Amino acid sequence: AMDLSRFVGNLKTVSSRRIRKENQEYLDGFFWKPYFWNKAYGIISVGGRANLETLVSYIQGQDAPPN
Repeated sequence: AMDLSRFVGNLKTVSSRRIRKENQEYLDGFFWKPYFWNKAYGIISVGGRANLETLVSYIQGQDAPPN
């Protein structure tokens, strides 16, 4: 069986490293923390009860940069 939390953690680690490596100068103006992704994650299956509005609400509820 696949350990979903480990898979997501690895995906976030690898993608963060690659995105930062390829776009560091551009990203420096937007990211004020030493990490790229939020520690939390959401998984919505095709057969789940979450609809598009639920997903959008989840994403909009993530941390925003301080003003």
